[in-house]
Amino acid sequence: MKCLLDDVWALETMLKEGLVESGVARIGAEQEMVLIEEAYRPAPINLQVLDKLDKGCFTTELARFNLEVNLDPLRLEGACLSRMEEQLRERVRSVHEAAQSYGAEVVLTGILPTLRLQDLQVDNMTPIKRYYALNDALSRLRRDAYEFRIHGTDEMIVKQDSVMLESCNTSFQVHLQVSPEDFPLLYNTAQAVAGPVLAVATNSPLLFGRRLWHETRVAVFQQAVDTRTSSYYLQDASSRVSFGRRWVERSALELFHEDIARYRVLLGTTEPPEAPFERLKRGEVPRLEALQLHNSTVYRWNRPCYGISEGKAHLRIENRVLPAGPSVVDEMANAAFWLGLMKAMPQAHPDLTEHLDFKDARANFVAAARQGLGAQFTWLDKRLVPVQELILEHLLPMAGQGLRDAGVDAEDAARYLGIIEARVREQRTGSSWTLDSLAAMKGKGTISQQLCALTAATIEHQQSGRPVHEWPLARLTQASGGWKQTYERVEQIMTTDVVSVNQEELLDLVARIMDWHVIRYVPIEDDELRLVGLVSHRSLLRYLSRDCADGASRQTPVKEIMHRIEDDLVTVAPETLTLTALSLMRKHRVGCLPVVKDGRLVGMLTERNFMVIAGQLLEERLRSTAR
Repeated sequence: MKCLLDDVWALETMLKEGLVESGVARIGAEQEMVLIEEAYRPAPINLQVLDKLDKGCFTTELARFNLEVNLDPLRLEGACLSRMEEQLRERVRSVHEAAQSYGAEVVLTGILPTLRLQDLQVDNMTPIKRYYALNDALSRLRRDAYEFRIHGTDEMIVKQDSVMLESCNTSFQVHLQVSPEDFPLLYNTAQAVAGPVLAVATNSPLLFGRRLWHETRVAVFQQAVDTRTSSYYLQDASSRVSFGRRWVERSALELFHEDIARYRVLLGTTEPPEAPFERLKRGEVPRLEALQLHNSTVYRWNRPCYGISEGKAHLRIENRVLPAGPSVVDEMANAAFWLGLMKAMPQAHPDLTEHLDFKDARANFVAAARQGLGAQFTWLDKRLVPVQELILEHLLPMAGQGLRDAGVDAEDAARYLGIIEARVREQRTGSSWTLDSLAAMKGKGTISQQLCALTAATIEHQQSGRPVHEWPLARLTQASGGWKQTYERVEQIMTTDVVSVNQEELLDLVARIMDWHVIRYVPIEDDELRLVGLVSHRSLLRYLSRDCADGASRQTPVKEIMHRIEDDLVTVAPETLTLTALSLMRKHRVGCLPVVKDGRLVGMLTERNFMVIAGQLLEERLRSTAR
């Protein structure tokens, strides 16, 4: 803590004495990406791929299937945006070539559609001490399993024992260097425009096959590193992933001070850090390592950053709002839109915070994450406006003016902002493309096949270089490689929409459920929702046939006739190989296998699932021989 306090004191001194660079606007970016194998699953090979790349600009991420590339800083002027795009394409291409030597591919996506919960175990954490230390520190503060609850079109409730769910998120983080005296107005601008910028850029509507928020990253990230537990309801504690609490009034120091006061230090440096005042006395620029390290573990959506460029200290704003993808040119369009607004809005609205309540700015951000281009915002002077109208009529012209004022090449500005305009007019973001593709494949194949097709189509379209508003919808046939990636494991083919009953319920209810839902098996749970047995159509008929004269048997509790878990009821785990499950069904002569994780029912595998697969494979084979 002493080192951290020394660093922030040194920064205060540097700001007072004018030792932080002013009058220069530089931009930069960090691209996160996912490595996938032939079956479209995460490929945990980042260290192997990294060995084939230039260590100077490529680095690891938390998960072994993620990588990050850093782009060179450029002055915000001239052809800076097209130069950044060219460098980004070149470096993504380098990762693609390195990954292909291991039979893998790279994809830019907010959340990989084919990701499974078992991909997010600690075994898939990149084996670097810093990541283990971060996980241990957050888990100690949490003192309990992480529980994720996200409600969208579908609902997801998941428990996780580590910080690894954070690694399902990948983003395109854009940096803007700002002058210290301009920091408050520019940071507040970044907060104000976060909602509309995110609304037009959403690209992560799915997690584990569930349709959640248009930008599910936002909900996942906030909960993945949240160390808060249930407490007195009036306590106003903040998550480490935060939009913030108020406007900045005077200086960037307000944010650094707040983050030191509110959030515990999680990581320490491996070596004693430099004494910042000693470097200042020698006329050198201190690195402020302790401050930067603590800052890296507080995840503001707009993060204040200290750094050194060309031998001078500087401040910058890191936009962490934008997801990775859908394509490189889409990412650059998102960056251009944000940068143009960052330049123009302070000129158009120097008194921004007098006309926009901070809580409205935060609510706009959440609405954008939930609804994308379907959101409605509370904008300046409490005016309610649909986000599409706000962008087309007000913010796009403003962004164009901002890029002109910055001296950005007019052709580049028109190209990138034209992509934003087309996206809004056609209502085609990465998220809407994904959801519309999924809807178009409804009733065709399994959900696993559909998610593989989405991933395959994303890769194909990314490599074409076209922006997402020009992409055709994904087709089931785009997932190549045969049955293995879609039928290999039980979780890929099991039924997840399962009706169960409590062990104290009556047999009459079970009989009616079987009739209403046209099913032959009903799983039985106890009061803690643990699987305790199974009732089959055959066992129900056998019991009722022995005593049905007066109907009294129908009033029997279901626990009296169920096949109990302790009586060798055969179950499988979601990750069980499909061939193994099939062998178990043959061996034990059963037509159903409850799928269980940690004692709880997560799905059912029945003969019907195999009949559907057999029908699909037979049709595929007959069609191929008929050509």
